[in-house]
Amino acid sequence: GLKYSLATGNWGDQKKAASAKAGVSQVLNRYTYASTLSHLRRTNTPVGRDGKLAKPRQLHNSHWGLVCPAETPEGQACGLVKNLSLMCYVSVGSDASPIIDFMTQRNMQLLEEYDQNQNPDATKVFVNGVWVGVHSNAQQLVTVVQELRRNGTLSYEMSLIRDIRDREFKIFTDAGRVMRPLFVVENDIRKPNRNHLIFTKEISNKLKQEQQETSTRQGWSQDEVESATYGWRG
Repeated sequence: GLKYSLATGNWGDQKKAASAKAGVSQVLNRYTYASTLSHLRRTNTPVGRDGKLAKPRQLHNSHWGLVCPAETPEGQACGLVKNLSLMCYVSVGSDASPIIDFMTQRNMQLLEEYDQNQNPDATKVFVNGVWVGVHSNAQQLVTVVQELRRNGTLSYEMSLIRDIRDREFKIFTDAGRVMRPLFVVENDIRKPNRNHLIFTKEISNKLKQEQQETSTRQGWSQDEVESATYGWRG
């Protein structure tokens, strides 16, 4: 049964071919390296190809930076078969318990201990869609968690969303989220480099210099390499 499904791409019982899913397994395109990458990053919208509906085929605002606006086939599949953007990737996911423990140490009240009458204006904290607790100083908590993510202590795949209007702080660490790289701009009023990129030419030169010095580090201990490393330690 499994061999038949892998060979034909019709996922389901051989006898019930009508109800089987088509195209689950495909032969990987190996014409060129670019066509292989394109095939591996292809997405499919489960909408009937025969319908003349224009709405599912059109670009949506949420596609910005995640889905390529140009790469789509002609004909019936136009706009339904899409491709991920060049620098876009899918999150692998990581364990959420360390961030919950960290926030608990940083004065986050767990949901079981929360009394709404005592602290009605507290910000709700959600981890992967689950309400885990509340925090009275959300601005400070968000800043600390952002710093930890930027210096590599927490996973770079972690998504942090603060909704000031609804008083919510959402953290996502699960797998299957479509992500893209972004430049960080300093928005602290007290900082002299406000409205400027945190990634400067000086940092770029340091990283370039470090890359050139990697060959001279043979025979160094792990501690020496870590202390001399300026960039990402992942």
